[in-house]
Amino acid sequence: MAREDDSRQAVPNTPGMRPDSDGVARRRPLRRRHVEETVEIAVPVRTAYNQWTQFKTFPRFSGVVHGVEQVRPTVTAWTIGYGPLRRRFAVEIVEQDPDAYLAWRGLEQRPSHQGEVEFRPTASGGTAVTVRMLLEPRGAARRLTGSSRIAQVTARLVRRELENFKRFIEGLGQEGGAWRGTIRNGRVQHDHPEPPRSRVAQWPVG
Repeated sequence: MAREDDSRQAVPNTPGMRPDSDGVARRRPLRRRHVEETVEIAVPVRTAYNQWTQFKTFPRFSGVVHGVEQVRPTVTAWTIGYGPLRRRFAVEIVEQDPDAYLAWRGLEQRPSHQGEVEFRPTASGGTAVTVRMLLEPRGAARRLTGSSRIAQVTARLVRRELENFKRFIEGLGQEGGAWRGTIRNGRVQHDHPEPPRSRVAQWPVG
């Protein structure tokens, strides 16, 4: 169900950074949102998360995603639409924690959007997957379409896609692949960072 935020609640449009228990700064959940939907899936968190990170498989279960291309390590191009209508746009993953959290932002201008997905273990050993989204139409789209209407339509779409993902991964029983990296502020974090490059010219030897 779509949830309109209380206008009295002063929160930023975009998630901020918060220090976690281990001292690492991580993204604060998207508190201001137009849509929040949750589905419980009968597979472990690791399985659900691993399959979700396989973006190119989304057309196998989605009713609106027709193609996903990897542009850069943290940027993908999505083609979505109904029937003959198609729209292509780029999405950047800005934060990602394995088995826990993923946040993205659309790189297109109209409408602007951002979102996040959280993975939490349930008492039964399954996974609760929660998607939150904030859409910000601009220009004529904002004047012609009320935010409540956008929220209702988006909520139905997100719910349907989550149910499709649930049937897909439960049918498989195990993930078809995984990306286990961590992303901070749109940058992939490497376990072993490259040593600083020397400014001294490297002359050929041997």
